[in-house]
Amino acid sequence: MERQKSSEIVRRLLTWYERHQRDLPWRQSDDPYRIWVAEVMLQQTQVDTVIPYYHRFLERFSSVQALAEAPMAEVLKIWEGMGYYARARNLHAAAKAVVEQFGGHIPD
Repeated sequence: MERQKSSEIVRRLLTWYERHQRDLPWRQSDDPYRIWVAEVMLQQTQVDTVIPYYHRFLERFSSVQALAEAPMAEVLKIWEGMGYYARARNLHAAAKAVVEQFGGHIPD
């Protein structure tokens, strides 16, 4: 009975999502880098605020390699206005680690 109840809840949630989902740019990609950038940006920042920053950030830093190679000052300049700058610093440091330790490929 519990399994049947759980299945019904899942079905209803998925149906609701299909009807009400928002068209968000990071949902259009299966690129781990783009999803990672979105996840970090969305921490404590509203979706509507993130969207233009997300586009601008990826326009300049189109890959983890590009982000890793960028000067910190440039990363912070692109991030400017979104707040919580530790996110940008940590994302930059993590991008460098991904390049150094994993050849620029975000591990599964």
